[in-house]
Amino acid sequence: MKILLLGSGGREHALAWKLSQSPDCTSLYIAPGNAGTQLHGVNVDISPVDFPAIKQFCFDAKIDMVVVGPEEPLVKGIYDYFTSDVDLKSIYVIGPSAQAAKLEGSKAFAKAFMYRHNIPTAAYREFDLENYAEGITYLQAQPIPIVLKADGLAAGKGVIIAQNHVEAMAEFELMIQQSKFGEASKKVVVEEFLTGVELSVFVLTDGNDYLVLPEAKDYKRIGEGDAGLNTGGMGAVSPVPFADSIFMEKVRTRIIEPTIRGIREEKLDYKGFVFIGIISVNNEPYVIEYNCRLGDPETEVVLPRLKNDLVHLFRAVAEGTLKDMQVEIDNRSAATVMLVSGGYPGNYEKGFEIHGLDILNEDDVMVFHAGTKQKENAILTNGGRVLAVTAYGPGITEAVKRSLKIIEFIEFDGMYYRKDIGYEFSL
Repeated sequence: MKILLLGSGGREHALAWKLSQSPDCTSLYIAPGNAGTQLHGVNVDISPVDFPAIKQFCFDAKIDMVVVGPEEPLVKGIYDYFTSDVDLKSIYVIGPSAQAAKLEGSKAFAKAFMYRHNIPTAAYREFDLENYAEGITYLQAQPIPIVLKADGLAAGKGVIIAQNHVEAMAEFELMIQQSKFGEASKKVVVEEFLTGVELSVFVLTDGNDYLVLPEAKDYKRIGEGDAGLNTGGMGAVSPVPFADSIFMEKVRTRIIEPTIRGIREEKLDYKGFVFIGIISVNNEPYVIEYNCRLGDPETEVVLPRLKNDLVHLFRAVAEGTLKDMQVEIDNRSAATVMLVSGGYPGNYEKGFEIHGLDILNEDDVMVFHAGTKQKENAILTNGGRVLAVTAYGPGITEAVKRSLKIIEFIEFDGMYYRKDIGYEFSL
């Protein structure tokens, strides 16, 4: 099977690594990929949202399956683009339709979906220019802190947790009146703040049936002890110790099954991943958000723990036979630590040579490239998040220690990483 994988980050490197292990993957192309993905396939210089160029490449390379890594092509309708084209509809596309991808592309759509299907989530209201004054009154009456979310995609930056009413109203004005997040914040979802511990649950569905992949917990803050600015993710661990069988049964019955049932009842065309961001409040699960793809850096610990042939699973998704499949999970723990550029998540420089990658030869360690590029014989930094160093261990503590030990051999100018990933689970 000839496969085209769309995307260029750490998630896509992990997907390329996993897909290339399948005997059924005869050719793998990554658009546009990075310096790591080219170890497992052929990078092609095409944007994931350039649908006509993707179509032409699929013809030229005789592609059988397209795996969509990032959310933007899904929200913009790449699934629909393929299924509505007589020349493309025979190609399997792993990802939901544009309407189904609104579960990520519109916070208001997602919250309304949860309410329709009695899925536990924080109380909310949505506001835009038309009911802006009503929103100000509503904010003034809410307990603090309060959460403000841009309705649309905002590159992971559209969520504000306001610590007082003055900040809440100022951010509300910036988002709606001054388009702080562009089109994404023309509508704002104001949400009750929930206190608890978060985790990510990943479901693979063909629209009727589903499989639950290993859960994970990521660490968004730049500083140790979860201090400082939010990032795209500084590391992740799997499994999540507090997510025991009792808790996960609550997640399955109260959240996963109603979600898949809702997708089916609303006739949403969904063949791909449902990423469910969950918060445990006094051991009760609530949904924070849906994403319509795998998360990053969670993918870098979830896929290493998945023992299944990923191409077999994707084929079952595309053909609607997922009910015949079972998930096989590695009992070992996995941890990933993200190496980032100096200054991230603010301003940072790119183009620094990365040293030490050539000496890594460990069976239980994987280095996934997130923001890298090849230039002649050198690998250079090409983003804020540069590398994700993943390791196995009998427990989280050991897996993190293994990652940190490997990191000692890697260096580039300005390199920074957190040394406390998984700190609350350390023994």
